[in-house]
Amino acid sequence: MSFYIAYFRFHGELNDFLPRTVRERQVRYEFDRNPSIKDSIEAHGVPHTEVDLIIANGLSVGFDYHLADGDEVEVYPVSNNVGISPRINLREEPAPVFIVDVNLGKLARLLRMSGFDAVFRNDYSDHDVARIAREQQRIVLTRDRRLLRHRIITHGYWIRSSEPRTQLIEVLDRFDLWESISPFNRCLECNGIIQSVPKEDVLDRLEPKTVLYYDEFFKCSDCGKVYWKGTHYDHMNSVLDEVRSLQDDRVIDST
Repeated sequence: MSFYIAYFRFHGELNDFLPRTVRERQVRYEFDRNPSIKDSIEAHGVPHTEVDLIIANGLSVGFDYHLADGDEVEVYPVSNNVGISPRINLREEPAPVFIVDVNLGKLARLLRMSGFDAVFRNDYSDHDVARIAREQQRIVLTRDRRLLRHRIITHGYWIRSSEPRTQLIEVLDRFDLWESISPFNRCLECNGIIQSVPKEDVLDRLEPKTVLYYDEFFKCSDCGKVYWKGTHYDHMNSVLDEVRSLQDDRVIDST
C-alpha cells in the first residue's frame, strides 16, 4: 500500500488538543487514498468545532477539501486574526443558544443566570446532546472532546477550566457575549422565560414573611417557579459582579 505525506501546523489554542511534543510545530502526517481534511484534522485529536480557518498550500479551503500528497496545511482556531482572501467560511455564525453536557450543570445555571438559553439535563446521553444540538441549532458546551467529534454537531466548544465561574468567562469570551448579558430572564431550574406576575396570583405559594416584605414577583412560563428579589437575587448579583471583575483583571494583565 502506498502512503502519502502532508504537513500540518495547528495554531493558538488548538494546541491544547495535541501532545506536548508536537505543539507549535509542523507535524508530518502519513495517509493513504485521499481523506477529507476534516477527518485528517480530527485524526490529530482536534475537534472540527474548534477550527475556524484552514489554509492548504496558501489557499483557504473548506472541510470538504481532500488531502493530497505534499500538502502543507495551517489550521487556525476561532480566535485567529489571519487575513486571507478569498476566505471559505467553515460554518454559519451561530446564535448564542446552548446545550450543556451532563458534567457542566453549574455552568448551565450560571448561563441561565446571565440570561442565556442553556438546555441541560443530567440524564442526557452523548447521542441526546448531539441530536438536540442538530435539531435546535444549539452550540454544544462540553468537557468531553470526543463528543465534539460527532459529525452532526456543527457548533461546539470544549471547556478548558474545571471551575464554573471561569467556565462562564470562557463561554462569554469565546462567543463574544459580554455585552449580551441580561440577568434574571431565564429560570435557573428549567431554562424557561421568567415573566412579571401580579402578587395576588402567587399568594398561595408564598411564605408569610415573603408576602410581608416583597411586592414584585416573577414566574417561569414553563415550570411555574416563582422568583422575587430576595437574598438569592443579591447572591446572583454578587456572582455576576465577581465574574465581571475576574474578566477586568484578565484584561489588565494582558495589557
